[in-house]
Parts: sequence; structure tokens; C-alpha cells
Amino acid sequence: MAFHSDLTGKRVLITGASGFTGRYVVDRLAAAGCEVHDLRAERGGTQINLLDRAALSARVLEVAPQLVVHLAAISFVAHGDPEEIYSVNVAGTRNLLDSLARLPVTPSNVLLASSANVYGNASGVLDERAPLSPQNDYAVSKMAMEAMASLWRYALPLTVVRPFNYTGVGQTEKFLIPKIVSHFRRGQSVIELGNTDVSRDFYDVRCVAEAYFRLLALQGAGDTYNVCSGKEYSLDQIIGMMREVSGRDIEVRVNPSFVRANEIKSLRGDNTHLRSRVGELPAFDLKEMLRWMYKAGEQA
Repeated sequence: MAFHSDLTGKRVLITGASGFTGRYVVDRLAAAGCEVHDLRAERGGTQINLLDRAALSARVLEVAPQLVVHLAAISFVAHGDPEEIYSVNVAGTRNLLDSLARLPVTPSNVLLASSANVYGNASGVLDERAPLSPQNDYAVSKMAMEAMASLWRYALPLTVVRPFNYTGVGQTEKFLIPKIVSHFRRGQSVIELGNTDVSRDFYDVRCVAEAYFRLLALQGAGDTYNVCSGKEYSLDQIIGMMREVSGRDIEVRVNPSFVRANEIKSLRGDNTHLRSRVGELPAFDLKEMLRWMYKAGEQA
């Protein structure tokens, strides 16, 4: 299935525009000729908080977006403040949806970023019908966000995405793959990890941005999509690829504090539903993505 779309001149409001994923989505939208707006107030450039209902409503009314991408969230699973996680991810999203629903002309698509973490410790290949069983506050907040957003299903054309693990240049080292890449780039002799024989679905942030762009071009219809590569790789494989990319070796030590009890051996997303709507996405090569991240760090 070929994908064709013209979003030239469309006014797009994107929350979380300055974040890791947001920067790539903004670039993709701009390249397509979109008129991209974020949550900075026009006067003074102050970043508007999702929990500031009055300022948020004023900004939404000011932009009058035709399309919306909602990425702003507390996205780090180990974030230490559960109250902030729920406030931003649930109440903040509710404030945004309420503001959008009050517009004289509502957007044609409101894309909400959830997470594959909502599936919890399920194993095997997961499609969108897999039961939800979140295992941490971040995942619970995303499940709650999805449930809350369904209250607007008749007022707004929603699209929910559940991305699996993805990475790329610009992601902080508190995430696993950037941590591994940075250890090799700095020539460190030892890295501490958890279980390295587990395999997960990994993807490239540039592919994720392309998937969001293509979904945004559709009419929102309340659908939910896994965004993933559909391929799984173990940490052992990633370490091996990084040895080839860098020409360096590293000793891997298992840190018991990084090992999760009852960790799932294998986890992969099913992206059939996504591909059926937007066509084949750009080819994903994990080793080439790692090379891109490694080289970018050398040049920084």
C-alpha cells in the first residue's frame, strides 16, 4: 500500500515539541509544509503548562489547530514523583482535550501518545487487542489517559498510539540504548546491565515520527495503533552490534539491582494494523541506527 498525503499549510499544534520525540515530529511536519505551533505563548515565548487550564485554553483558541499531536508527558518509567506522573499524563491531557472540544471548529485528528507499557509483563507478539496489565505508575497513567480520552470519543476525532521501545540521537542516557552507546563511545571497559538475554522490540525515533505523521494525515476515528518495528533483539545482540560499530570491546556485568523479578524473556509488537492504514514504513536496521547514534556522539 502506497501512502500519499498533502498536509501543506495545515495548522498543527504539537505538545512536547521540544522533547526527544517532539523534535523529530516537528521536523517531519515542517518538511511537509505544515504550519507548526507549540505550547509557547506568542507573547514572551513562555512555555504553557498543561495544568494551567486558562492559559492552555487561550493558546488552543489562539492557534485554532486543524491537527493536534499530543506528546507532552512524564515519560520516564522510573520518574520519582507519582503525583506528577498522574497530574501531567492524565489531568493535563484532559485539560487539552477539553480545550480542543470547545473550539468553534474542532481538529480533524487529535493524536494521543500512549505507550506499549500498558500491556505490562505480557509475553510473545502483542497486537492492539492484548489485555492491558500495567505494572508501574507510568503505565497506569497511560492506561488511565486512554480511558479518560474515550470520554471525548464523540466530541473529538481521536487517534491513540502505543509506541514500543524506540531510540535515536538526542535521547538521554538514562534510557538503555543511549547508555550502551555512550559507554562504547567513551571507551569504557565495563558496563553494568540487567539480564542481557531478554529480547525486546526496538525501533528508530525517525520511523516513529514518520508513523505519527502518516496517522495524522488520516481522519481521526478513535482507533488505537501499535507503533513498533515488529522485530525483537536481545541486549546481547545489541552489545555485539556495538562492538562491531565501535571496534571496541566491553565487559558486561550483571547488576542485581537492574534485574527485574519474573522478567519476560521475549516481547514483540504486532504492527499489522498500522501498516494496513499507512503502508510500509521506512526500512529499519538496528545496527545502522546504532551507528548513527555512535557517530553523532563523536561529532558532538
